Amino acid sequence: MGTETRVLLEHRGAPNLLRAAGYRAKGGYSALEKALQSMTPAAVTEEVKKSQLKGRGGAGFPTGMKWSFLAKDTGKPIYLCCNADESEPGTCKDRIIIHENPHLLLEGILIACYAIGARNAFIYIRGEFHRGAEILLSAIEDARNNGWIGENILDSGFSCDIQVYRGAGAYICGEETGLLTSLEGKRGYPKNKPPFPAIAGLYGCPTIINNVETLSAIPCIINRGGEWYASLGTEKSAGTRLLCLSGHVNRPGVYEVVLGTMTLREFIEDFGGGVPGGRSIKGVIPGGSSMPVLREEQLDVRLTFEDIQAIGSSLGSGAIIVMDETVDMVEICLLLAKFYEHESCGQCTPCREGTRWFAQILEGILQGEGREEDLDLILDIGRSEYTSICPLWSAAVWPVRAFVKQFRDEFMLKIKETKRAADNVMELAKAQ
Repeated sequence: MGTETRVLLEHRGAPNLLRAAGYRAKGGYSALEKALQSMTPAAVTEEVKKSQLKGRGGAGFPTGMKWSFLAKDTGKPIYLCCNADESEPGTCKDRIIIHENPHLLLEGILIACYAIGARNAFIYIRGEFHRGAEILLSAIEDARNNGWIGENILDSGFSCDIQVYRGAGAYICGEETGLLTSLEGKRGYPKNKPPFPAIAGLYGCPTIINNVETLSAIPCIINRGGEWYASLGTEKSAGTRLLCLSGHVNRPGVYEVVLGTMTLREFIEDFGGGVPGGRSIKGVIPGGSSMPVLREEQLDVRLTFEDIQAIGSSLGSGAIIVMDETVDMVEICLLLAKFYEHESCGQCTPCREGTRWFAQILEGILQGEGREEDLDLILDIGRSEYTSICPLWSAAVWPVRAFVKQFRDEFMLKIKETKRAADNVMELAKAQ
């Protein structure tokens, strides 16, 4: 089995981490002390910039740069929103942090708030995460009772409160502006950008939105230094990454590895223990269900943002889904298409109609009504991938298009087989 490099998961399995005292015994809140007692907000931001930490929610935007875009001197309050929606299929890393070490996340949020000048932070958590919400509420109360949250923290003059807001299970609210709209108590429709949230976000005020994993990396960066964190990984993929491995593997789970130290194939073999029954791999989705699928012969790619992007996919949310030789790629493609059809908010015509069209075409193929031209029609529909307000339409196009392109021969065979089966059924019906 492969060896992890644990930074965020350094104390995984340690007792009493759900309590502030247990977290403190492992050195917790020392980064917040350091930031408040010996660093200016600008110095904290600069350290995060040095770390080259990229957002771990899927987009991979540099965190320190995002903080520096925040509108200043507007006279409006500044907010921090932690995106704990984690609704991308295949992804479960944020839940691990929340369930096992919630104070790490809280410390990261407090340091980020200090850096950007926010007095209020919100954790927007996925509606299905009932236990996670309970853990966070308990941890916040515990931290408040111990003086880590509230007024004049550590006599520094810095005050900050953290609130938990539970979503209602909508995938669209994982998109940052949809999240903000929902947080404001309205239907979670995404908003046009610009203005970006850093200029006009929650309640029209400057707002920073970061993912759970992103914020949880902040205490490590402040304690050990941005240059230390940047020394892990590659120039464009610094630090460690929590990767969720699922599908046809012997050891599914969440693993923390240094980016760039292994290939995707090595990760699946070393950490996942390979495919059950000695079967071969047919395809792998490297970054959550919305990312383009890769074929088996593409798996010797380094696990970095840049290398996976170079072959036409993305590390995305860090969810690696393995499919072995028994998988029907047409059925999987339909499953994903129906998911995005269901989760589309319906605000934009290309997404509302396109996701439905994808599902109808693929259903037709499986019911014996498909034609070879349908595959080109799918690709043609996907040409409008950047014409919606938010990236959900793109997230629907990318996997469907990739499945059709990567496994076109299998789609063609399915069209012929289901057509033949449908014709046979029709002949039998006529004979009767």
